[in-house]
Amino acid sequence: MEKYWQQALSLDQYVDVSQLRFENNPDKNDEHQEYYELGLTRVQRTLKTFKVSEDHLRQLEAKNFQGKILVISEPWCGDASATVPAVSKFFAAAGIEVKIFLRDSDTTLIDKYLTNGTQSIPKVLILDQDFSVRNVWGPRPKFGNDLLKKFKDNPDTYPREEFYNDLQVYYAKNRGMDAIEEIINAI
Repeated sequence: MEKYWQQALSLDQYVDVSQLRFENNPDKNDEHQEYYELGLTRVQRTLKTFKVSEDHLRQLEAKNFQGKILVISEPWCGDASATVPAVSKFFAAAGIEVKIFLRDSDTTLIDKYLTNGTQSIPKVLILDQDFSVRNVWGPRPKFGNDLLKKFKDNPDTYPREEFYNDLQVYYAKNRGMDAIEEIINAI
């Protein structure tokens, strides 16, 4: 785990990678190219509107957590664009180091934390000081998972476009608060 940590990025570096991929992607065959601009817009919105909750800080402080947070993500991911900046800002405000590991740079990490057999992101790895994994959260808050289940159970009456819209509206209104609360509870 320490090897992955050393290869991981700060939030600023992660945003820089996203900007680079949007403006001048070195991978001309990147199947996610169309999502970088949207992801950047969402990340910037979250960074601008996110406010650290004093209640969440108190809940975290009561846990006496001394570890680190490693997020497995990619800048093109819609779930990540809402969650990663909020999680990064919150834990940084709490004095806990956060790094972001690019899933596609080495899939051996995400392959250890599959969601129903898929490499779904973001995944938040809650690490102890010795880099052992205490718990894992992700790829989205319970409300988002409930929306996904509704879509999968009823794609004819709840089409993909409606699901995606509802999920992004939720993320925009919630501003990462549910994800942070669930992560704190997982510590």
